Amino acid sequence: MHRRADSVESMEQLALVWRAMVLDRDPRADVRDLPGIAVRWADCRFVFWNCLTLTDVGADAGLMRQRLGEAARVMRAKRRPGFLWVFEDLLDERARAGLDEAADAAGLAYAFPGTGMAGDLPPLPEPAHPDLTFVRVTDDEQLRAYADLNARAYGFPPEDARDGLAGSALWKSEVHAYLGVRDGVPVTCAATVAAQGRLFVILVATDPECERRGYGEAVTRKALYEGARATGLTRATLHATVAGAPVYPRIGFEPNSPLRFYGLKG
Repeated sequence: MHRRADSVESMEQLALVWRAMVLDRDPRADVRDLPGIAVRWADCRFVFWNCLTLTDVGADAGLMRQRLGEAARVMRAKRRPGFLWVFEDLLDERARAGLDEAADAAGLAYAFPGTGMAGDLPPLPEPAHPDLTFVRVTDDEQLRAYADLNARAYGFPPEDARDGLAGSALWKSEVHAYLGVRDGVPVTCAATVAAQGRLFVILVATDPECERRGYGEAVTRKALYEGARATGLTRATLHATVAGAPVYPRIGFEPNSPLRFYGLKG
């Protein structure tokens, strides 16, 4: 188990950044802080913008079961599917041991794992990769390319990913979103956004045909470099998939809480 304060930071960063992202997608979105549950639900086709997370610190098994049941009820009331994010290290030992069983009883199905990470980053040299040119996302065409890379990387239909990002003013101004372009074609992307004294890394993706070439690390370094240069922030947080988890420690991130993602049972 990691330091609980680090896990709290990771959870609070998710709730803070997702509030902005979901309200950017739809100002009428369901954004509420219930007892023990943060609701950040755009009810759109981009499944990552349909999010709940448990927020109790040190929840025991009984409280965890209660929260899982409440979360499942919120999710059943929605039109579109989404995920409940559970930061394992916010639970006490017995609750963690019984998490999957309790989720199953609440009508939730385990989807995939992740890892919260954070780091106080040293000054980064200006990133470069011999194959790539970095382009900041500033127009709708570039934003569609960013969405399409996420669709290919995470197995979504392109229309679903575009439904999360298309037309966003936030992503073309306040988010430091970058494409890595090879021979005129975007092949990787990463973004950072300022959040309560930190840079939050979001929606890193690489075309599956272009993996294991250092593209994801290079474009993430670029987004961090430009975000830090613009804001002066040096502490950064993120939530990594299994595929991305080995990359980020090379940049200076350290894991905090393991994550479990749950959807409703089919």
